[in-house]
Amino acid sequence: MISQEIHYAGVNDHAIDLFESQYRVPNGMAYNSYVITDEKNAVIDSVDAHFTQAWLDNIRGVLEGKAPDYIVVQHMEPDHSGSLLRFLETYPTAQVVASSKAFAMIKNFFHTDLAERQITVGEGDTLSLGRHTLRFITAPMVHWPEVIMTYDSTDKVLFSADAFGKFGAQDAAEDWDDEARRYYIGIVGKYGGQVQTVLKKAAALDIQTICPLHGPVLSENLGHYVDLYNKWSSYTPEEDGILIAYTSVYGNTKKAVEQLAETLKTAGQTVVVRDLARSDMSEAVADAFRYSRLVLATTTYNNDIFPFMREFIEHLTARGFCNRTVGVVENGSWAPSAARVIKGLLEKSKNLTQLEPVVTLRSALSEESAKQLKQLAKALCGESCAAGDASCGKKKFVCKICGYVYEGDALPADFICPICKRGAEDFEESK
Repeated sequence: MISQEIHYAGVNDHAIDLFESQYRVPNGMAYNSYVITDEKNAVIDSVDAHFTQAWLDNIRGVLEGKAPDYIVVQHMEPDHSGSLLRFLETYPTAQVVASSKAFAMIKNFFHTDLAERQITVGEGDTLSLGRHTLRFITAPMVHWPEVIMTYDSTDKVLFSADAFGKFGAQDAAEDWDDEARRYYIGIVGKYGGQVQTVLKKAAALDIQTICPLHGPVLSENLGHYVDLYNKWSSYTPEEDGILIAYTSVYGNTKKAVEQLAETLKTAGQTVVVRDLARSDMSEAVADAFRYSRLVLATTTYNNDIFPFMREFIEHLTARGFCNRTVGVVENGSWAPSAARVIKGLLEKSKNLTQLEPVVTLRSALSEESAKQLKQLAKALCGESCAAGDASCGKKKFVCKICGYVYEGDALPADFICPICKRGAEDFEESK
């Protein structure tokens, strides 16, 4: 029970292994639904179709045989609307309250016309249940276009749709921040601007309880949750720290990463290391948004970068990754090109500070690359390269034919590529 007249009617899913067929959920998922009992009874959202009967039983238990007058459809994703049709068949007099876009989706999903049963609502519209008055807040692209949130001004409860949700069933004993961060960055992360708009609307309301569609009901320390959502949606680093994300084929890049991490930890930095071939990708992506600095360390692979690193960076840019400091460690036995590829992929991201030097390994750490690694550590700690150090800021010239990289202050006019035997005219300076 959330209040005297607001009741929980959701279900836990412990059979699911991948949420949205991509996010690992070892502690299952909660599909939340709520019932408001008043002169008129209202249900807030449905649940996944696999749990229809359990959900309908929960509603019956709350209403003690009475019929609901309304169902508010805040979000049409099937994990929240999958049982809607059975509900409408079970309660033929209940009316559906939703946005106009939601009604279009209902027709697409269920091929049914609700005719006289629908009540279309928009920003600021209200619905009186008697003692309770519901006010509707449009939240387009948080994270689908039809989304509305519902505010009960009587008990000061915000039904927040997918916002403030997390992975994990209701009975999962786990930290809210970590699983909510992974949920937000993975699913809502692209839509930070839209979340900021809704947060501004919510700031004008007196909210004492937040009822999301996933995860626990939040009634204490709400400032903490709102602060995290504000940081996540404004792409502000949550913590001052460094994520080192790497791939390593034969262990040499890993050794460089371990050396860099140890140097940084000795300097008092918070450091998290993720092997992208073995870490959960969604956790690694969430960490990139959590911390203020990122190091990408990877091998050259087919004149590109190792596939797990490419996937990782594409996840970042698809979710609006920005406002961070980035360092690069590349490895290539004959034609290291990872730094060039990474820079191209990160062109989609705004306000990135890309550190020098780029550390270049040629198969394994050498005296020269170890020196570069120390300088990168200094830069990550906020110190620039030592003045006069010849390895800092050295130019790179890339063969456009095979990808071979020449390092030096200038490319000699008579230089011949040792791999493809092409001349200086087929090289370009790496930007």
